[in-house]
Amino acid sequence: MSMQSHIAELERRHAALERQIEDALLHPSVDSLQVADMKRRKLRLKDEIQKLREDDTFH
Repeated sequence: MSMQSHIAELERRHAALERQIEDALLHPSVDSLQVADMKRRKLRLKDEIQKLREDDTFH
């Protein structure tokens, strides 16, 4: 898998998590711990994407 396709896959997963978070917040019975976990996963993906882009720029 090329670096660009790997980044694209991470971006796809990041966007999917964003949609899941938005959908969860629409329901009054949302589990706040579950939403917090999704937000943490989304942030980790964002950090990984940024790191890969920076590493790719230096090479």
